[in-house]
Amino acid sequence: MVGGRQLQFDKQKALVQAMHVFWTKGFLGASLSDLTSAMGISKPSLYASFGNKEDLFVSATNHYIEAYASKSTVFLHQENKSLTERIQAYLFSLIELLCESTASRGCFIAVAANELIANSLPEKAAERIQYVSQYTEHYLRDFFTAEKQQGNLTAEVDINELSLLFLTHMHGSSAMARSGKSTQQMKAVSRLFIKNLNLSLNIN
Repeated sequence: MVGGRQLQFDKQKALVQAMHVFWTKGFLGASLSDLTSAMGISKPSLYASFGNKEDLFVSATNHYIEAYASKSTVFLHQENKSLTERIQAYLFSLIELLCESTASRGCFIAVAANELIANSLPEKAAERIQYVSQYTEHYLRDFFTAEKQQGNLTAEVDINELSLLFLTHMHGSSAMARSGKSTQQMKAVSRLFIKNLNLSLNIN
């Protein structure tokens, strides 16, 4: 290459490292120096391969969804399991994700959502996080609607309220993880959450 040697690096591994920085520090807290240091690349290489910091954040968000968050939903659709068993498996899977690191980072999306609420995210990043948050709510709503149609929820259950209740519990779990609560403690809370759901909603 004329004028210098082209820097070679594993783009996927660099993206994963960037995701971990954003996950731990948030968008605002992650400096370009933090990112390039973790990714093992220079600032020019970052811009050439990923765009600006906002573009990198959006790419990191997409990777988090594909590599982490979306995998938990399979537990909601296990065959030969009751709704209660599937909900518990789903929530426990999320908890293990939230607590898998000693950094106690919580949920990537929940961390970013806090910055969204504070109007701390630039436009593209804010739009992406808002879309993901809305998608999760819609996904839960569609899931519980189907379960209600199958007779696994009573006719009196308000699907919108139930979906928001789950989102509230999930965001609370993220906050607990970031505060240092253990997997065991958080699973105990989720068991109580599910028990109360069974008592109030008569879940099958």
